[in-house]
Amino acid sequence: MRKPRDFDAELEALNDKAKQLKERKLRQLGELVVATGADALAIEQLAGLLVAGVESKDPSAKESWRKRGASFFQGTRRAGGRADTNPRSARTDDGSAPPAERQDRAQ
Repeated sequence: MRKPRDFDAELEALNDKAKQLKERKLRQLGELVVATGADALAIEQLAGLLVAGVESKDPSAKESWRKRGASFFQGTRRAGGRADTNPRSARTDDGSAPPAERQDRAQ
C-alpha cells in the first residue's frame, strides 16, 4: 500500500523555499544599488529615479537603459556605473580579499 503524501510538510517546504528566494532577491537588489554607486544618492532621489523608470512609457529609453545595464554587467565602463575592473579590489564570495591581496598584506 502507498504511503499517503504529507501535504502540510510539502507546503511548508515550498513556503520556506519561496521565502529564501525572496530574501535572495532583496539581497541582490541591495548589492546592485551599491555596485552601481546608487547608494550615494539620497534615498528620495533613488526612489524617484526608480519610480520614473517604472512609469516611463518610452520604449527607446527603456531599450537604452537595457543596453547600459547589459554593458554594466559585462564590466565595461561605458555603463556609467562603477564597474570595478581591478581584480585586486575584488572580493571573494565569503567577503575576504582575493589570494594576491592577502599575500601582499602578509609581506
